[in-house]
Amino acid sequence: MRISLVVAMDRRGGIGLRGGMPWHLGDDLRHFRRLTMGHHVLMGRVTYEATAGKLPGRQLIVLSRDPDFQPADAQVAGSLDAGIRLAAAAGEEELFIIGGGQIFAAALPLAARLYLTRVHAEVEADTFFPAFDEQEWRLVSQQDFAASERNDFDFSLMVFER
Repeated sequence: MRISLVVAMDRRGGIGLRGGMPWHLGDDLRHFRRLTMGHHVLMGRVTYEATAGKLPGRQLIVLSRDPDFQPADAQVAGSLDAGIRLAAAAGEEELFIIGGGQIFAAALPLAARLYLTRVHAEVEADTFFPAFDEQEWRLVSQQDFAASERNDFDFSLMVFER
């Protein structure tokens, strides 16, 4: 099973603000939906709470150490390894990990693919993607988008593989 990270970050690596996204990029959201539809999507509890009800058509795996946390629309795993095993046992071919920052830090060494939305701006953020060496990755595609009524900022959809 391929492990893939899906992240949107600004120039400084910012990915979140107060539990949500610090921008609106309609074309990126459409890309995310097409990419992850029908697949297992793994995230931390804070990310789950920010996206609650917004990810139909996907099998959700939420990482939480709280035994009382039992969302109706997701499986719960106590660790990243346990979450990966749930997806593998279900026959998933590509597991999409969507955050937050601590989950990305733990999953980055395991990832074979990185779907990166590079936001061409610096915004206020309190959650960051871990530092990584782009030299370890090969850019396989890039599509650029301009700021518009659908997109708060210019951005690029990039796919990296190792």
